[in-house]
Amino acid sequence: MTAYSIALLGFGEVGQTFGADLGAHRLSAFDIGFGDAASVPSRAIRGTGIRRCDSAAELVAGCDIVVSAVTPGEAENAAASIAAGLVGGTSDSSTRGDGTWVMDVNSISPGVRQRAADIVESAGGRYVEAAIMAPVAPARIASPILLGGPHARRFEAIASSIGFAGARRYDDTLGRASATKLCRSVVVKGLESLVTEALLAGRHYGVETAVVESLANLFEDSGRDDWSQYLISRSLRHGARRASEMLEASATVAGAGVEPLMSRACASRQAQTARLASALGHSESGHAELGHVELCKLLDAMRRAGARAEDGHTC
Repeated sequence: MTAYSIALLGFGEVGQTFGADLGAHRLSAFDIGFGDAASVPSRAIRGTGIRRCDSAAELVAGCDIVVSAVTPGEAENAAASIAAGLVGGTSDSSTRGDGTWVMDVNSISPGVRQRAADIVESAGGRYVEAAIMAPVAPARIASPILLGGPHARRFEAIASSIGFAGARRYDDTLGRASATKLCRSVVVKGLESLVTEALLAGRHYGVETAVVESLANLFEDSGRDDWSQYLISRSLRHGARRASEMLEASATVAGAGVEPLMSRACASRQAQTARLASALGHSESGHAELGHVELCKLLDAMRRAGARAEDGHTC
């Protein structure tokens, strides 16, 4: 197996997961959180053996592949931060002959995707959009990933060889993979938001259990008895990032000439739920398995946190 020099731009949940699974390669990482020794990325990289970089420029110098895994709102800035380091790849590297590969796994709209690609391509890199089509935690590096853009066909074999077993070329037109993911997100994140809102109100009236039972047939193939807690916990733990993704989904829907009424509302609900999680002391990368918390206790805690937020006692 060829060992590559792989740069992880962003060391949140996705970067940490990929870093753990790409251990056979030479790994480096940079995250803006590294500036704070107490931040989650700073704590997470300790003891991993991954080279910690102090800047994006240092990160990409001499690397073969960059994996960009930042928040959606920072994806374009992230592309700009590595642009200078992409110029002039080494002639003796099989991956660098035509420029550094940049695998962008961020959940961004086709418009932002094109701007990020333009930045990378203008600097001499080869940009590949990579739309992750499922939560990363279960399958990790083998998660289903749609590869898009003019370099996707050539990159597919490299992605497979380094461990991205679920990655496949989807379309040579840049933006189609992103549109597929974000239109899916309207349903998935929207469902989380609907369940959260319905059960918070249901708890007020004392009917939350009946509501869950009445909807059980909709989730009978999910293999989960705790589907309601699972859906709510996704927003509690990752709501800030999911809200950002839904803003990108809104832009994608609007770009199709459709008013993104549901997508915008979903972004607002996800952001609000994230604020409840913060009040409860659960960080976005929190370790608590909220799906194991009894539904009523979870809803009550969220309602109390919401009441405190309205009183101005918390964020």
